[in-house]
Amino acid sequence: MIVRQFKEYITFIQVKILSSWTEGRLRTFITSTLRGGFRKYPPKYETLKAASVGKKINAKTNRMAEHFTCNMCKGEFPAKEVQVDHVEPVVCPFTGFVDWNTFINRLFCEGGNLQVLCSPCHDVKTAEERIERNGNKK
Repeated sequence: MIVRQFKEYITFIQVKILSSWTEGRLRTFITSTLRGGFRKYPPKYETLKAASVGKKINAKTNRMAEHFTCNMCKGEFPAKEVQVDHVEPVVCPFTGFVDWNTFINRLFCEGGNLQVLCSPCHDVKTAEERIERNGNKK
């Protein structure tokens, strides 16, 4: 039922509001909107809570800040230096974008597919996924 309503909503947006947009621009808009909704997704905060090591002095600011353990390097970082990452990418590097249902199911996954990474580790993982994705484009 929800999927059907979502498809009808997408069709409405395409026909009534965004008929002058290209398919790529529309996909970017929808993807951005969905990822914005993920920012408030409860399993994201449960994952952060599980990785919390408590409040400590932030070495950069000399202020108290909640710190979290990076799942990759096991270092401890303040909230501004960590990101909640999908263990399995939302868009598979091998198959690419499949359809909106797959994208939504992967984005709003269970907490077991989420991990906390520090910014440097997240950058490395993202770069590896990008190389993998670009190597599979043919």
